[in-house]
Amino acid sequence: MAKQSVAEQFVDILVRAGVRRLYGVVGDSLNPVVDAIRRNDAIDWVQVRHEETAAFAAGAEAQITGALAACAGSCGPGNLHLINGLYDAHRSMAPVLALASHIPSGEIGLGYFQETHPDQLFRECSHYSELISNPQQMPRLLQTAIQHAIGRSGVSVVSLPGDVASRPAPEKSVEHALITSRPSVRPGDAEIDKLVRMIDDARRVTLFCGSGTAGAHAEVMQFAERVKSPVGHALRGKEWIQYENPYDVGMSGLLGYGAAYEATHECDLLILLGTDFPYNAFLPDDVPIVQVDIRPENLGRRSQLDLAVWGDVRETLRCITPRVRAKSDRRFLDRMLKKHADALEGVIKAYTRKVDRHIPIHPEYVASVLDDLADDDAIFTVDTGMCNVWAARYLSPNGRRRIIGSFSHGSMANALPQAIGAQFADRGRQVVSMSGDGGFTMMMGDFLTLVQYDLPVKVVVFNNSALSMVELEMLVSGIPAYGTTNVNPDFAAVARAAGAFGVRVEKPKHLAGALKEAFRQKGPALVDVVTDPNALSIPPRISAEMVTGFALSASKIVLDGGVGRMVQMARSNLRNVPRP
Repeated sequence: MAKQSVAEQFVDILVRAGVRRLYGVVGDSLNPVVDAIRRNDAIDWVQVRHEETAAFAAGAEAQITGALAACAGSCGPGNLHLINGLYDAHRSMAPVLALASHIPSGEIGLGYFQETHPDQLFRECSHYSELISNPQQMPRLLQTAIQHAIGRSGVSVVSLPGDVASRPAPEKSVEHALITSRPSVRPGDAEIDKLVRMIDDARRVTLFCGSGTAGAHAEVMQFAERVKSPVGHALRGKEWIQYENPYDVGMSGLLGYGAAYEATHECDLLILLGTDFPYNAFLPDDVPIVQVDIRPENLGRRSQLDLAVWGDVRETLRCITPRVRAKSDRRFLDRMLKKHADALEGVIKAYTRKVDRHIPIHPEYVASVLDDLADDDAIFTVDTGMCNVWAARYLSPNGRRRIIGSFSHGSMANALPQAIGAQFADRGRQVVSMSGDGGFTMMMGDFLTLVQYDLPVKVVVFNNSALSMVELEMLVSGIPAYGTTNVNPDFAAVARAAGAFGVRVEKPKHLAGALKEAFRQKGPALVDVVTDPNALSIPPRISAEMVTGFALSASKIVLDGGVGRMVQMARSNLRNVPRP
């Protein structure tokens, strides 16, 4: 039996860790690993057109499956292209193993062709980034990298020179058992005791939820009922907490809606559950705050805490709910539910007025129709920018749908690459990429990946020929919009030229039919919808003081616009409020 090479051992360990595909672009320093994959039936090489796509796809697959995913780039420029997608995966807490192949080991440090130092370059966007300079480091170094990625929910990077990958693996190397899942983390007794006392002492409790509430919907609802608490959420908490929620008061932040802001500021105790909500301008500074988070480094970095609780949300709520005194006073909850319903009623006119006849098409209308027609278990990938607004306002979570975006890193052009990873994770599930024309054109080359692998992703391009979120940022800062206009082709014609289904929609009456036809396609499809670049209505009074990204400091500002089915849910919840 031929002796196993380092590359073959590397691939075998990935398979043992549950990795079923490696996304990347081939290159000379990667050849030993790619060839090892070719000869291994348990894993596939997925050839994308840009390494950034490889990293975004791996990150999305990891978020959908909860398991380790992997990507690779060849030496120098090849693996440098991974960095943006790896930043996103790391900040999204997606377990991803990245292989950064390297120049010949004997040339490192001598200015060789394409030389970089990937073991250093990726440290900021990973929990672990190390160089395999000798076969004797295998398999322990790779196993350590995998355990960092899975155990800490983030990125690990292994740099591997091509010549080292070709060498024989060490004899009698020890391959220990790999961890493939994370444990539950229960807070300490002292923190639980103090939290129970604080809840019992507060008359008005508000919950604000993030992505850390994944898998804890039932526990959050049970706790909210026991203490009569309004429940608000951040954008990343939407898919986990908004559905079947009779305590829902909406979302906070610049993209927010409803009464979440009021509920967090008018309570006696604010409990942050599994959220690293970055916009501290929207958090109160005169309300006692408790934060519960699985990551201790997140505790207290957004606001001053009265209690920091290290633990996962579900276990924490299971510990405290039976112990806190049930509250009977619903006045605060009912007042927030009424404020929420009134706030939504006040903005639906922007969506409901003549949208079915408006040309160019209102993007709100596109998102609403898309929400109605998509499958109940669809996966939506959402471009950063205005598509974030439409996803936040119009996509209806139900506990089965998923919404993936670059919500923490805020990268352009994430939706199409993430759709690739989501679709590879489950070819039988509907995947819809909500792409802005700016994001789509930035990574448009990987539409060819959909065609090459016959991935049935449905790409809906919100085509307003502008970088609208950037225009908004300029306008609220008093700067005239400049450099934000795109000159676009007919994207449907581009799709057809690539061998996929493509249809262009310019009139609202044609929209539903075009989407239905695209959804019927067994392969990839693109719907190019020409939308109104002036769809956003900016509030007449805004703060001139801004912080990076979406946040405005000094006051609560929300974008004017519709809210889709959320107003129906708010009306339903309001009906449960007792009348005097």
